[in-house]
Amino acid sequence: MKKFFEDIRKEIKFKSASKVPVNDPTTLSVAGVYFTCPLTGATLTKSEREVHIKEAILMRFEEDPVEASVMMIHTFNKDREKVKAAVDIISKYVENICKNPTEEKYRKIKLSNKVFQEKISSVEGSRAFLQAVGFISIMLPVEGQEEEEEFLVLTEHSSDALELMKERRDRLQRGEPVRAQLDRRPQAFRPSPNAQHFELPPEFYNLTVEELQKEQQQRSDLVEKNAMLRTKAMREKEEQRERRKYNYTLLRIRLPDGKLLQGTFYAWDRLPVLFEFVRESLVDGWQPFELISPARQKLQESKEVTFAECNLVPAALITFAWDAAVQADIAAAGGKRPTLLKPELLETIQTLS
Repeated sequence: MKKFFEDIRKEIKFKSASKVPVNDPTTLSVAGVYFTCPLTGATLTKSEREVHIKEAILMRFEEDPVEASVMMIHTFNKDREKVKAAVDIISKYVENICKNPTEEKYRKIKLSNKVFQEKISSVEGSRAFLQAVGFISIMLPVEGQEEEEEFLVLTEHSSDALELMKERRDRLQRGEPVRAQLDRRPQAFRPSPNAQHFELPPEFYNLTVEELQKEQQQRSDLVEKNAMLRTKAMREKEEQRERRKYNYTLLRIRLPDGKLLQGTFYAWDRLPVLFEFVRESLVDGWQPFELISPARQKLQESKEVTFAECNLVPAALITFAWDAAVQADIAAAGGKRPTLLKPELLETIQTLS
């Protein structure tokens, strides 16, 4: 167990030492793509997320080894089928013990057992979980063999201990991967003629910078030649292929007073996410409003369509408008024009370069 954690920490130190080239942020519309660790609240770059989350999970072992090992199983292992198989087998171990608490054979797990080797041993965190719920490592004699073998043995099997084990099994079954959350980096900008100008960092793309430059050159060479030959279906197919090149999108919302609200989103996020982002940024977010796409189409909050499907990737300028009927009622009642952005956004307002 100790060696396992030492190996993980060595891997973390190695990855932390690997540096990724960073573009000059002063030339970009946004410095990069950032994430928030749900365990520590730290702000991370894409290259830092996995290492940081692993370290954060390991740090939880002293406080709650069961929770930490559950997180390990569901987070460190990418093959979801392997995780499910391991969880099912561990759950079966617990079920057999609880049904037959006095049967010694159910409270011993032979580590050289084929099922354990193929289904449990290869899943990071599974042994840590078994030890966290009470199993201890013991060398025991095996009938017909001269040498002893390693077993995990559960020594405590009182009724209270068994109930606690069931509860911990349930936690394992309910476990989910710990994922860094995309930091939308909400930012206000003063009115600017550069509102539609975007310079995006490499993280926004599925392709490398070199691949993008090559594709752009090839595309520009063929545009004029093919313009008259492509059918509508061909153009739509090409647009879909283009959209798949982007992981993220940078959206700016132009407000009635000309100010801009900017945020980073996944390209596959859906329209309700954008409406909620805008709503949370407004002082009077309870008032109904409309968002208009660059194609002058009203975006429908009720439609579960992605930004990619709405042609809002890899960047777009969206127009905000209050609901006209509601504003007319407010004006008729002698109400004031609503304040727009929240003070905390206005305190950090910037000028687009």
